[in-house]
Amino acid sequence: MKLLHSGKVRDLYLDGDELIMVASDRVSIYDVVLPTPIPDKGKVLTQLSLWWFDRLADLVPHHVVSATDVPAEFAGRAVRCRRLEMLPVECIARGYLAGLGLEEYRKHGTVSGVPLPDGLVEGSKLPEPIFTPTTKAAAGEHDEFMTFDDVVAAVGADTATRLRELTLAVYTRGAETAAANGIIVADTKLEFGVDPGGGIVLADEVLTPDSSRFWPADSWEPGRRQYAFDKQFLREWSQGLDWDRTPPGPEIPPDVVAATRARYVEAYERITGRNWQ
Repeated sequence: MKLLHSGKVRDLYLDGDELIMVASDRVSIYDVVLPTPIPDKGKVLTQLSLWWFDRLADLVPHHVVSATDVPAEFAGRAVRCRRLEMLPVECIARGYLAGLGLEEYRKHGTVSGVPLPDGLVEGSKLPEPIFTPTTKAAAGEHDEFMTFDDVVAAVGADTATRLRELTLAVYTRGAETAAANGIIVADTKLEFGVDPGGGIVLADEVLTPDSSRFWPADSWEPGRRQYAFDKQFLREWSQGLDWDRTPPGPEIPPDVVAATRARYVEAYERITGRNWQ
């Protein structure tokens, strides 16, 4: 195999005409990879993505060829997948106001050019889910919000419309599924590619704690930060440090590592109904 790309979390290898995508235990916040791994994180992301791909296949094709035909050293945290021409848009759906979406709303009353009602606060449920795409920034840079017209300019009107439809459909299915197990999906980020026939294919990861905000429904309360089954916990821990959010990132203490791992595992267990082994 040939290593094609090493990202913040995933490594991508070429194996013949297919790819092997390996999820590591690396963790990043504010686009900086921290030096301390989170045990089992790569496996949780991979296994949860596979669970979701199965449940979304009637909405959109996905890139997975096999979860077992991978090198033994990557077992459980790798998938064999199709090569695609990846689209240059981070496709984000938001059903609740948080994170950078909240910051953008406070500045402009909109997110990605989508106007929102006055008076919303942190954690507010939106009147309906919205499509809030961003750019795919190069390493060391930050994603920037895009309007729908920006997406049209980047990929064309038909593809932009389809990306919006698919992103909102995946989010809606994911939110409804997770809600049945007491989890709110506040927002999620998706990536899509195009196959040789021109079809749009769901790729990378889907509805994981790295790409989504998961909140327990029984403690949701607008107007404050929510308990999160995702790396928001690490972001909040880092805010108490003397760190300017540039490399190198700080070492994570053992108790914070354990708490972060526990949240990833709990997200998997609560959403899937399966015990983590």
